[in-house]
Amino acid sequence: MSKVKSGRMSEDIRRIISAKMRELKDPRLNGGSMLTVIRCDVSGDGSYCKVYISSLEGFDKAKEAVKGLTSASGYLKREISNVLKLKKCPELKFIADNSAESSVRIFEKLKSLNIEQDIDENEQDI
Repeated sequence: MSKVKSGRMSEDIRRIISAKMRELKDPRLNGGSMLTVIRCDVSGDGSYCKVYISSLEGFDKAKEAVKGLTSASGYLKREISNVLKLKKCPELKFIADNSAESSVRIFEKLKSLNIEQDIDENEQDI
């Protein structure tokens, strides 16, 4: 499979899983409100797909969501096959990722630095 095709398939799978995640009724997913599919990596032959899941509520919630998504992988594979019209859908492997949580931390640090900088500038003006 070419890089272009696997990249396009990765993006399509990410989009489909993001949409279907909100429809799943598994309590481990909490309706998918705070969950994010960070990225999908489809293997070169198209037989495997790693799906990276992150939660704004923390890494533990992401791990719990991975368990819920793993149990719903059959349903998700069927939906992916139907939408993309694939003969063989890739095996889905869900991996917890803490990048959303760390990006929120970085944003808060930058915001506090910006506030400190504004205070320093105001003190110099006086």
